Amino acid sequence: MTKSFDIDRLGPKDLVFVPLGGAGEIGMNLNLYGHAGKWLMVDLGITFGDDSTPGIEIIMPDPAFIAERRDDLAGLVLTHAHEDHLGAVHWLWPQLRCPIYATPFTAAVLRRKLAEAGLEREATITEVPMSGRFEVGPFALELVTLTHSIPEPNAVVIRTGAGTVLHTGDWKLDPDPLVGPTADEKALMRAGEEGVLAMVCDSTNVLVPGTSGSEAEVRENLVELVGRMENRVAVAAFASNVARVETICRAAEAHGRRIALVGRSLKRIVEAAQETGYLTDLPPFLPEADVGYLPRDEVLLICTGSQGEPRSALSRIADDDHPDVVLEAGDTVIFSSREIPGNERSIGRLQNKLASLGIDIVTARDEFVHVSGHPARDELVQMY
Repeated sequence: MTKSFDIDRLGPKDLVFVPLGGAGEIGMNLNLYGHAGKWLMVDLGITFGDDSTPGIEIIMPDPAFIAERRDDLAGLVLTHAHEDHLGAVHWLWPQLRCPIYATPFTAAVLRRKLAEAGLEREATITEVPMSGRFEVGPFALELVTLTHSIPEPNAVVIRTGAGTVLHTGDWKLDPDPLVGPTADEKALMRAGEEGVLAMVCDSTNVLVPGTSGSEAEVRENLVELVGRMENRVAVAAFASNVARVETICRAAEAHGRRIALVGRSLKRIVEAAQETGYLTDLPPFLPEADVGYLPRDEVLLICTGSQGEPRSALSRIADDDHPDVVLEAGDTVIFSSREIPGNERSIGRLQNKLASLGIDIVTARDEFVHVSGHPARDELVQMY
């Protein structure tokens, strides 16, 4: 028999999970845990519009339920800095006005977004160290270091008087992530030995057999691939994949190519990474305006736009609409990324434009240039 209760009168023995976004769908994560009259929010992200939503670039979860109860909202904890986990904070925080908790890299990314929205002096971010323990209202929280396609991904162990929940965020088990530590499996085992009432888990790749693969394997292949390329090379990757950015830089460095970052979000992520101790030993980047002055075989571009976004750097280059960067017949574009479901048409249109210019295209179907940041079945079994 289902127990009935008043969601606005949660007692010390009550613990409820209310997902307002991200459960059973890709992106737009907004998770709520209610206990002892208070609420804890985990992540506040966006998703992107596709061909089914013409004219709409971003979509956010509806925060009305918790905005109406914001006096009882103890805080927002961010598991990591991907847009589908923090991209709505600067849009929706004025409706919530709660404390924010994040690790240093995630905080650095968020501060830039809050500054653009004019909220940097209003929204309070408390930096929590990796593996940190802290309390938010009646919730005793512990961050557990995992691996993912961005620095500082964390699971959150949520301990309450009614039981313990493990909220994984996005994760994988990469034995050699290149940037940042490996997953803290001992902390996960400790939580399991204590007893976990429920686990809210990343299941993006639950239908993929085996393991997700390691970033170190991608580096080895990209270094070899770039060595085979002639003329100018552009690599399209997710801006937030700091390890991939470092891999691409190492591939360019190995073959005597200067590196240029092309795309505002990419530059913002690299700044946040360097500010918090990542990517500190890379050679100086080449300004976009200087790209045209070097021989084509001495330059490698790292570009935003792997998903065919209309105003991204790579789309502007394909449309001959970029003020500084041009790609010509005989150049190569490497898509070091996956196709996010819903973006197939926009990616196809972009690749068709590039092909019509005589530009060679390399994708994950042709070469080993990408691994997922989400766990495949064997990793899910290991987590359980």
